[in-house]
Amino acid sequence: MDASAPPESPATLREPSSLIGILPEEIAAELQSWGEPTYRAKQVTEWAYTKRAANYDEMTNLSLPLRTRLAAWKPLHTMTIAEVQGSRDTTQKFLFRLQDRRYVESVFIRANITDDGERADRRTLCVSSQVGCAYDCKFCASGLAGFTRNLGAEEIIEQVIQVERHSGERVDNIVFMGMGEPLANLTNLLRALTILQAPWGIGIGSRHMTVSTSGLAPQIKKLADSPLPVRLAISLHGATDEVREQIMPVNRKYPLNTLFDALTYFRDRRKQKITFEYILIAGLNDSLEQAHALARRAQGISAKINLIPYNTVEGLPWSRPDVPTQEAFCAVLTQAGLTATIRHEKGHDIDAACGQLRLRQEMADGTIATVAPRESRL
Repeated sequence: MDASAPPESPATLREPSSLIGILPEEIAAELQSWGEPTYRAKQVTEWAYTKRAANYDEMTNLSLPLRTRLAAWKPLHTMTIAEVQGSRDTTQKFLFRLQDRRYVESVFIRANITDDGERADRRTLCVSSQVGCAYDCKFCASGLAGFTRNLGAEEIIEQVIQVERHSGERVDNIVFMGMGEPLANLTNLLRALTILQAPWGIGIGSRHMTVSTSGLAPQIKKLADSPLPVRLAISLHGATDEVREQIMPVNRKYPLNTLFDALTYFRDRRKQKITFEYILIAGLNDSLEQAHALARRAQGISAKINLIPYNTVEGLPWSRPDVPTQEAFCAVLTQAGLTATIRHEKGHDIDAACGQLRLRQEMADGTIATVAPRESRL
């Protein structure tokens, strides 16, 4: 972690900058203070979330004076789509411009076959939780320009709404695996999850939401203690402290034994299978010794493992191992009785790795200067 890292306590709640992100009871309290009848809050909530109104003019069962006052109180949306990249495999990357002229990314992944080989019709959105990232994982573009700020709940939710509106398709799975460390923005994350899961909100079931973390052990326990159901994925990428610390500085503060104590706590509280995300990087963490160490770790908590061949990032020195190496690594895990799959590649012909598109845009805008090569900062 670098000097720009925020405190590792749950982030304070950002005051929602738009109507998206405000809870029904908060809408009701505001409208009541205006002297509006109680049923108006339900109408406004329905327009904002269930009907996904693009603007206040669409709220046709509200009077013009009320719509005007609502717009003066909170804009309905604050983000705009700056760019969309389309892949040959139908994956799309969205670059969003925020109200303060910063950028975040989302990746929309359409899949007819899962990594397990089963037929499915899934539309998964990988969303961001922060502008940049403070945790400086050496293989990732998200942290190349450091950390700027947390996203508010409304900015997390609006990624879903904007992608649905642009694509004309409903998102049915959400993974918090985009830019940023979700658990370093825990308070805003929990509010976003509340709205995303609620029947009055976006209405995506909790079984279809996964939060990924680089390993913030105290926040994993806080997430386990929260009333909101959500699946947990761990960006592991190294099965020993020696290897993991080379690419994930967070491991110095929360080494594997500390992390696994927190994962055991989560598993015991939630009774859910935890997933390990393991990016295979040639010559670094793809040895059979690492595979056996990973198998032992995963067996201890009955984790599922997603192996991800490295997605090349311009300016970083890493590459993916060849296919036989990937398959040999996976075979060690399956022979140990674990559920392990090699994730099918999506979006490799576009800037689908986290942070690449945002970094290029902010450098073009002059928001950030040229970033030094990552290897010089190892």
